[in-house]
Amino acid sequence: MTINHKIIWNETKDYLWILFGLLIYTISFTVFLMPYQIVAGGVTGFSAIIYYATGFHIQNTYIIINIALLVMALKILGFKFMMKTIFAIFMLYFLLIFAQEIIPKQPNGFPIKLLGEGQDFMSMIIGCVMTGMALAMVFLHNGSTGGTDIIAASVNKYHNVSLGSVLITVDFCIIGSCMFFPQFGNYIERAHKVMFGFCVMAIENFTLDYVMNARRESVQFMIFTDKWQEIANAIGMQMNHGVTILDGHGWFTGQKRKVLCILAKKRESVNIFRLIKMIDPQAFVSQSSVIGVYGEGFDEMKVKVKKVDKNENSIRNEQPA
Repeated sequence: MTINHKIIWNETKDYLWILFGLLIYTISFTVFLMPYQIVAGGVTGFSAIIYYATGFHIQNTYIIINIALLVMALKILGFKFMMKTIFAIFMLYFLLIFAQEIIPKQPNGFPIKLLGEGQDFMSMIIGCVMTGMALAMVFLHNGSTGGTDIIAASVNKYHNVSLGSVLITVDFCIIGSCMFFPQFGNYIERAHKVMFGFCVMAIENFTLDYVMNARRESVQFMIFTDKWQEIANAIGMQMNHGVTILDGHGWFTGQKRKVLCILAKKRESVNIFRLIKMIDPQAFVSQSSVIGVYGEGFDEMKVKVKKVDKNENSIRNEQPA
């Protein structure tokens, strides 16, 4: 398979995973959250608040707000990211229309309550766990569902702030806006919706961060073996993975030996163990979790470097040692 074919296939996989994530999001939102009028965050949640209060269709509010945000974010996120975001926005728009058409309705026009009456809390738990997983699936494949996700992705691009933290801040404002809609009832009923919304926000964003961090989790291998050259070659050639060879010295034996040090994604662990066992079943292997790995093939260091004033720098250079 040529490089061009690999790029096309990887892009195709991203779009398929994004579509799958959007499908899960649509099902969870229309089946578990909408029937119980549960308030959520994001542009979809804000669109739902407008729908609950005025009857204006969710998909219409969603597409209007997202078009405005897309225009603003085009320069920040780049064309490649925005293409997937545009794809996700319009796919979710049509999926929401389709889902609301096929799901049976209650007399008040909302989708039927799948779990029955009085199951608001359980429906909320199931719905926001599914939406959190769906959003993580979309983000992990370089996409976005638009709206507040665009804001979160923009901040995350330049700062080492988790997506969940940014979304919590924005969602806090959106959910709190329920207090300003008298259509939701008296202050007690509005406060009830706000508290449910905060529960949705916490569970959904916790699920989002958990799934994304689990996918990004890295491990470190320390491999002690007499067949270090064969294992290094196998990992380097078959997995296209970097290997660092360290010089070791045994305390008890007094002998010098080579030690292989490998930093890898946790999902690669099984393949690494398999290669080691095939070459040297007697190898001594240590595997440990690492908090973060930054550099080529891993995460980017998203910290600001303090700029030194030119005049201050020239004064320092002129000072005698």
